[in-house]
Amino acid sequence: MDHVARLHAPGDIRLSDEPPPRAGLGEVLLRVTAVGLCGSDLHWYADGAIGESRLDRPLVLGHEIAAVIDDGPRRGTRVAVDPAHPCGGCSICRGGHEELCATMRFAGHSTTDGGLRALMSWPERLLHPIPDSIGDPEACLLEPLGVAIHAVDVGAVAPGSRTAVIGCGPIGLLVIAVLRAAGIDDVFATDLLPHRVEAARRAGATAAWLAAGHGAVADEGPGRHVGDREADVVFECAGDESAVGAAIALAAPAGRVVLVGIPGDDRTTFTASTARRKGLTLVLSRRMTAPDLDRAIRLAGDRRVDLAALVSDRFALADVSAAFETATTRRGLKVVVEPAATPSRAALGAAPGAAT
Repeated sequence: MDHVARLHAPGDIRLSDEPPPRAGLGEVLLRVTAVGLCGSDLHWYADGAIGESRLDRPLVLGHEIAAVIDDGPRRGTRVAVDPAHPCGGCSICRGGHEELCATMRFAGHSTTDGGLRALMSWPERLLHPIPDSIGDPEACLLEPLGVAIHAVDVGAVAPGSRTAVIGCGPIGLLVIAVLRAAGIDDVFATDLLPHRVEAARRAGATAAWLAAGHGAVADEGPGRHVGDREADVVFECAGDESAVGAAIALAAPAGRVVLVGIPGDDRTTFTASTARRKGLTLVLSRRMTAPDLDRAIRLAGDRRVDLAALVSDRFALADVSAAFETATTRRGLKVVVEPAATPSRAALGAAPGAAT
């Protein structure tokens, strides 16, 4: 039998045993080893919806997935799962923007079940082998690392650019890490939570401040204030209007603001006069492109990005409700569920070097 966690209604996630999935044409069976809980999973859990999508049947959440191939000639291969399965035939896909495919199947979204289960089937072409240097708890962070890589690409960050990151949850921290790995030396960051500000410094931010509602920001260093700074490219990774306002305020004239965060009410507003006066370019970044997952694997495999430092809490699948409740508190960084873990390992704690 397959052990499965399904969301039935907001806050109502239930464990059950189901018949194991059958691999379809072009698919293989996977044994799931680790699933990271993403902000979008928390939207589903809290609201039973995200954006225009609504929960209309019990759904298996989880799209940040590490697994082992369980059948076929590649059995035993450790892989990172690309959760996006575009159609490949529409004009958007043919035009090179598969991440924007309108009929895409996406693991843990809408009617497509995700990875919070012991076994799942998925197209073999969307499975990317990972080296032994990347452990299972870190491997599920390869997908959000790919999201960060795509966001930096969308930001069109040039050498020598001044950059800022508003919101230092896992995606914001990974954007910082990707910027530093790309050779960007001027990266400053803000967040509402002190432990995330400290995590931003560890991730490589050259300066980090504690924000007050993403508005006034106090500098912890002598004689400087964030209001004295400007950034050529600002990444908004918090998903709320105050963060968008802060990003626009920090952007230099003719600068670029990349909206990465997902707003809880599906709306984003800002003061148009400020953005217009500066002549800003606002762009939105969605998910990642197909090659970004391989780029993420290379970055993590070469130890240019430390994924283990982001894993703050680990749970067995039997304690998935506790995992979601922990994630909603935002007291840590990344919460990881390990379906292969036994119930006695319910609260596995932090990975070595993890931030709390």
